Amino acid sequence: MEVKKSPKADLNNKKLLFVEIGLVLALLITICAFEYRTSDKKESVFAAENTELIEEEIIPITQETPPPPPETPKIPILSDQIDIVDDNIKVDDNILNLEDDSNLGVEIMDYVEEVQEEAVEEEAIPFALVEEKPKFQGGDANTFSKWVSQHLDYPEIAKENGVSGRVMVQFTVNPNGTVSDVKVLRGVDPSLDKEAVRVIQSSPKWTPGKQRDRAVKVTYQFPVIFQLR
Repeated sequence: MEVKKSPKADLNNKKLLFVEIGLVLALLITICAFEYRTSDKKESVFAAENTELIEEEIIPITQETPPPPPETPKIPILSDQIDIVDDNIKVDDNILNLEDDSNLGVEIMDYVEEVQEEAVEEEAIPFALVEEKPKFQGGDANTFSKWVSQHLDYPEIAKENGVSGRVMVQFTVNPNGTVSDVKVLRGVDPSLDKEAVRVIQSSPKWTPGKQRDRAVKVTYQFPVIFQLR
């Protein structure tokens, strides 16, 4: 026997389908409403940001007033008319001619600058190279050696210590015959060196040496001998 379904049973089965369709539609409507509100907020925020940017970009433009042009200087207008004035002043022909030196009574001399020659110090010539040797009291080196021995004072401190020896001295005989620049080349003892210099400095005048018939400076080396007796 075939079982027949009642129309009421079929409606109950379709009722569940309708409920599911309604839930789906409600969910779609909710999602659409939410997206609409979100888009409105984004548009309002974007519009506000654009408004701020436009306000910041607006810069007031100020126009500078150009300075007035400089005034053109007024150029004086010269008149083409020239006034000629008669000069009735008489010139005396007897006026002194300044270009003529004879009328002035003043002698004009050329200025000549005096040039002073600087004194050039003459270098001394060694005794061995001079043409004419200097002489002591008309004699030679032996004459001067005898004079030194006669005027030499042996230092007491050198005697007590038994010091003796030869002090080599150099001096210069000047063109006027005097002796200068006395110095010890090779000494023995301070007391003997000092006495040797003293004796040479006390020397009387020499006959100066000559070079080309002219008195010149001559350097002379002389040994002063100290010997204990």
